[in-house]
Amino acid sequence: MGKGDRKTAKGKRFNASYGNSRSHVVSKAAVGAAAPVAKKTVTKAPAKKAVAKKAVAKAG
Repeated sequence: MGKGDRKTAKGKRFNASYGNSRSHVVSKAAVGAAAPVAKKTVTKAPAKKAVAKKAVAKAG
């Protein structure tokens, strides 16, 4: 029972597969029906006033 045994957790890790010997904890909220996720409201900071660029006359 080592790396080549697909029935052990060590073998699952070696073969990069998942199964009963290497199961993952699933949260109870994810198991049920997919509930809509409430979006967080983001408050934007007041926009800064645009600075007018000065026109530079070319001397030529």
